Amino acid sequence: MTNSIQANGRPPFRADHIGSLLRPQKLRQAFRDHAAGRLANDAFRLVQDDAIRDVIKLQEDCGLRVVTDGEFRRISYWEKFVRLTEGLVVKDAVFRFHDAHGHESEFTAPFVTGKVGRGAPITLDEFEFVKRVTPRTPKITMPAPSTMHFYRFNQYVEPGIYRDADEFFAELGKVYQAEIGNLARAGARYVQLDEVALAMLCDPGVRDKVKASGGDPERLVDLYVGAINEAVRDSPRDMVIGVHMCRGNYKGMYLSEGGYDSVADKLFSRAQVNHFLLEFDTPRAGDFAPLRFMPPNKGVVLGMVSSKTPQLESVDLLKKRADEAAQYVDASRLALSPQCGFASTMGGNPVTENDERAKLRLCVDAARAIWG
Repeated sequence: MTNSIQANGRPPFRADHIGSLLRPQKLRQAFRDHAAGRLANDAFRLVQDDAIRDVIKLQEDCGLRVVTDGEFRRISYWEKFVRLTEGLVVKDAVFRFHDAHGHESEFTAPFVTGKVGRGAPITLDEFEFVKRVTPRTPKITMPAPSTMHFYRFNQYVEPGIYRDADEFFAELGKVYQAEIGNLARAGARYVQLDEVALAMLCDPGVRDKVKASGGDPERLVDLYVGAINEAVRDSPRDMVIGVHMCRGNYKGMYLSEGGYDSVADKLFSRAQVNHFLLEFDTPRAGDFAPLRFMPPNKGVVLGMVSSKTPQLESVDLLKKRADEAAQYVDASRLALSPQCGFASTMGGNPVTENDERAKLRLCVDAARAIWG
């Protein structure tokens, strides 16, 4: 099998969403009870199953043709990948989340303690369950390979395990190849990699921090784009691969800011994927001008609906901004989504389920108004 970008690059759905959705209180309590040993594995899974059925119905009711399980079997968007991959544990990150008011929050990150390997299927159970309970197209999300490196980029591994980062990503790529291969054989046709590091490297402040620690931001861009390509190298021709760019999404806070200018040329031209799901919800994300680097065989999902605030965007504004983006990428290769998920971690963003529902329905309604 060889990965082949779709001929026109059009995203598979005009109205998409990123993946994570707000966990209901019963599910959050089940995670706590299971971690404390008060809830058996089978009972825990039944709670997850029920919550996923409900959140799939929510997506269907909003008119979405693509659905996820809300990442309801994960504590965070990358937690399950780390838990089920050999050689990875969790330590403190070297970056911090913050908001416009100067509030900060520390977070954790993957850390390499041994040779990485795929100890068990990671997302296969998520796909198979969603496939059983809905006729809509399931999308499977995974953290991009850079997740296992950048949050502790110069302290990501215990000494002596890997010769260098290239050797690490070559071995990590085999984990992704095996996972995507299993998904493909099970019938999955839409996989999304959640890429935070490359979005953070759009921020001059983050680049300065990398340099101050002896790193080279441009070397990291090359490394992470190459890691994406290694991860998807063997994906089948009829599987659509999207890359979501995220500047951090934790209880309404973020990790970085800055337009895509500093990574656009390398990322858009070199990444062997079908389309990019890009944040454009606030001025922090910059304008649409970097889309001029988008090749004619790749598409863009415009993340113009905020998952961080309850305020509902107007259809007229979304249509106006889509017209602006179409100055750089043909409208036939554009689509619409929230800028990120609603709950990249268990706590979720400061919005309600009703807000979430309204935002998802807005994506469907606005996409219909914009593209017909």
